[in-house]
Amino acid sequence: MIFTEDLSKSFDGFLAVNKINLKVSSGEVLVILGPNGAGKTTTVRMLNSILRPTSGKAMVAGYDVVTDAAKVRSIVGVLTEQHGFYGRMNAEEYLIFFGELYGLTKSESLKRVNPLLIRFGLDESRKKRLGEYSKGMRQKLALIRSLINDPPVLLLDEPTSAMDPESARMVRNAILGLKSDDRTILLCTHNLSEAEELADQIAIIRQGKIILNDYIQKVKKSLLGNPIFEAVFSEDLNGWMPDFPAELKVIGTEARKIFFEIPNPEQINPILIQDLNSRSTLIKFQERPRKLEDAYMEALELESSGGKIV
Repeated sequence: MIFTEDLSKSFDGFLAVNKINLKVSSGEVLVILGPNGAGKTTTVRMLNSILRPTSGKAMVAGYDVVTDAAKVRSIVGVLTEQHGFYGRMNAEEYLIFFGELYGLTKSESLKRVNPLLIRFGLDESRKKRLGEYSKGMRQKLALIRSLINDPPVLLLDEPTSAMDPESARMVRNAILGLKSDDRTILLCTHNLSEAEELADQIAIIRQGKIILNDYIQKVKKSLLGNPIFEAVFSEDLNGWMPDFPAELKVIGTEARKIFFEIPNPEQINPILIQDLNSRSTLIKFQERPRKLEDAYMEALELESSGGKIV
């Protein structure tokens, strides 16, 4: 649904985006992470045919962002950092106006946005002027605007910025609900816990370059090593230690606990749990949390030091 090949953008000799390659299929959420000025927003603007690439290629839903620019803009929903609100309009007028830009009648626009206004808690404020809206309310309205054309591709730049925790949770739940077999979502954020919750793929961009792009579990494994699991028993082990497969590594024990490093848990865990439970009463078996934040910082540190990012 989203495909780029050596996509680049220069501004007066400054290379803002440097030969990035992305591939996001239908039904997936790609989260782009990176510090301020890394090239995230520039990438979104090229994918929305707002900026013309200096070189390289980008396709969105099968359309070229240069030669099919008008078509791309008609099928993409975009939430940007700068919303371009008209302060004297109320929310209903504003959304009807944008619906007309997509060729919708007033009744068609209202039919689409009414449930969204209710969903995001803005229904009672629909007649209030946008100049009176808080930052969080504006952010939610901008997200509703991005959905008015029922787009197969969503490009979201900091969708929960300036929101209180309750509103941010509402928007994250909405994004998960918007994910479907025929919709692709690209999201830029600085919120790593948000990225971990929403992402299928992670792309880390720094100084215009993608330094790592993969599915989130593979990102964690490549940067943080194999997952660590903890087995907890109902009674002391008293030195008991069963024979384990060669690829499984015991990295520590406590009175009622064993800690394992497991390279391929999908294959090993079912057999391991059955074996452990047959010898003693196993009351808990769980993976130790490994945060995306740790993987992200490790990637930046490796890239800065010239190390190899697998």
